Amino acid sequence: MSAGTAPPLPGPLAENPRLDRWIGFPAPGRVRVATGRVEIGQGVLTAMLQIAAEELDVAPERIDLETGDTEQTPNEGYTAGSQSIQFGGVALRLACAEVKSLFLDQAAAALGHARGDLGVRDGAIVNRGEPTGQDYWSLAAKVDLRREATGRAMVKAAAEHSIVGTNSARVDLAAKVFGEPAFIHDMKLDGMVHARVVRQPRRGATIAKIDEPAIRRAAKVANIDVLRDGNFVAILGTDETAVDAAAAAAPGYVAWDGIEPIAPFQEEARWLLQQPSIDRTAGAEPSAVPTAPGNSYEATVSRMHVAHASVGPSCGLALYKDGKLQVWTHCQGVYPLRAALARQLKIDPAMISVKHVQGPGCYGHNGADDAAADAAIIALRRPGVPVRVRWRREEEFGFEPVSPAMVVTVRAALDDAGKPTDWTTEIWSGRHSSRPGGGGNLLPAEALPDPPPAPPATESPNPPGAGTRNGEPLYGFAAKRIVHHLVPETPVRTSSLRGLGATVNVFAIETAIDELADRAGADPVAYRLAVLSDPRARAVIEKAAQMSGWQPGLAGGGGKGRGIGFARYKNMAAYCAVVAEVAVEQDIRVVRVWCAADGGLIVNPDGAVNQLEGGVVQAISWALKEGVRLDSAGIASRDWETYPVLRFSEVPEIEVALVDPRTDLPPLGIGEAAGGPTVAALGNAVARALGARIRDLPMTRDRVMAALLAG
Repeated sequence: MSAGTAPPLPGPLAENPRLDRWIGFPAPGRVRVATGRVEIGQGVLTAMLQIAAEELDVAPERIDLETGDTEQTPNEGYTAGSQSIQFGGVALRLACAEVKSLFLDQAAAALGHARGDLGVRDGAIVNRGEPTGQDYWSLAAKVDLRREATGRAMVKAAAEHSIVGTNSARVDLAAKVFGEPAFIHDMKLDGMVHARVVRQPRRGATIAKIDEPAIRRAAKVANIDVLRDGNFVAILGTDETAVDAAAAAAPGYVAWDGIEPIAPFQEEARWLLQQPSIDRTAGAEPSAVPTAPGNSYEATVSRMHVAHASVGPSCGLALYKDGKLQVWTHCQGVYPLRAALARQLKIDPAMISVKHVQGPGCYGHNGADDAAADAAIIALRRPGVPVRVRWRREEEFGFEPVSPAMVVTVRAALDDAGKPTDWTTEIWSGRHSSRPGGGGNLLPAEALPDPPPAPPATESPNPPGAGTRNGEPLYGFAAKRIVHHLVPETPVRTSSLRGLGATVNVFAIETAIDELADRAGADPVAYRLAVLSDPRARAVIEKAAQMSGWQPGLAGGGGKGRGIGFARYKNMAAYCAVVAEVAVEQDIRVVRVWCAADGGLIVNPDGAVNQLEGGVVQAISWALKEGVRLDSAGIASRDWETYPVLRFSEVPEIEVALVDPRTDLPPLGIGEAAGGPTVAALGNAVARALGARIRDLPMTRDRVMAALLAG
């Protein structure tokens, strides 16, 4: 690469170009590496450590990793969308390569050696493999990293890797497995008080009456404080058990005005079809040529609202002291949360510090931001006192944003061979992206005097989309379009959950592909390959079929069946194909799952496999178990009985294969790749097993019986 040319920097590095924001050498033998990405159970910190160690040529043990801290790390927005390695890892890799190059330039000048003869071995500078007596730390004072990255440094080829591409033990697991204080829930600050918030039943509700003495009596201790500001009510005390008791009793002692009841039938997605919507069409113009009789296809699928269902409820801590607000949170974006807190609390962002501390993973926008905001609001009103807010289980289920219900209709015009020539995916959905980074949608702020306006009812029209994500099939149809109906008013608060709209859109598309294969008298695998030209897509389908021993023409029925599902996540991230085998009696039992994925360059194969396995397990739970229940007061499914999830005993045997993982191709986001294909494979397998198709999720016992009765 010539000195006069430089490739465009990847987004995170372009937005945070100063090299010293990413890399430093603070003490002999130690390397500081900073990333804006945070650990939410996906193993990203281990992969970032491997990337840095590889490009800097240092032992991983030398690296001190800083993560998700508005005072210490780059602003990389949210850890979301399977973007951590695809974008954040690529940025860190380039930054490390450039830092190493600068040190080698300095060593060449200082030692008089040819630049091409120099290298690095565990931080030491070597000349043709021999020690020079210099290392990163001896040269650090002469290499100024307070400069912007150029992107000109060459990263290693895959063939040169010794750390990237190998299995590495997770840096975060030992403490969690052996019960060390690894989570935000374990944090203790001197003088800390515990707090719980009495929630508005609905946005805009106002307190008609509150019996504070009764709330205090419920605690059964004397030192309970009730804080009220407008419609925001918090219970504080040093005894967490007493605070919990008061919080559990408090809803019975607060009467609210301005509550309109919810219609329970809104828990089923098809109510969306009658609601006002913001409509948009993208893709090919509708065909003016009428479809010949018998050469058309149309089918509709749906999914209920889905909860994040984190095993641990949300938690946040805050301290307001000397005019500065410190916040500890397990949210997925410390900088966006800081911006939201600054805007809603009317504080200069420079006076707010937000630090990520690991907590229960959620893969989306759950209650973590809200719990942090709870703590921040209380801390501002109790200066000098550390405040810890931990949500109760009922609060987590009842007030976190949930993934919106969806209805998706697929229509296709077919040629004489039964292959689509024109395709429409029509989507009805609430908002999938209501994170608080724009300054809105922090639950406790809505209860304060002069609450902020409701977040705007918009979603980005640009790919990869939110509700429209994966709405365009990757298959080679001549004309494709998406019709999106964004329903701005939903009965409960909605936002992002792993995969966003991709899960249901892939379910709809892959259901249609299977049914079209049946109509054409073709094997489902062969039919997909016949309408798919992308070689990497074809490779994962062929691999999944080979792994499962797929037999073309194998009859289903008798309560047993196999099905396949495929997608490239966001049509720009990892490719994934899944084959599922099911047995259906009264309930659906998943017997075995085979998953093949192409994620480009894989940093930690074991971590990637874990992500895919976890995605499969979660998708099985979505497909068979999960759906938010509503009553007139709001969310009614507030425990593990009313919101069941997949049990350990129900997890099938899962086999995962990574296709060409040591490639020089760019890494692709893999964390959310398995969700849609798994749900689709299960739907297709159940249809084979029953001879009848279930189009509405979750596929419960009642829906199995209804499908059989419907023939």
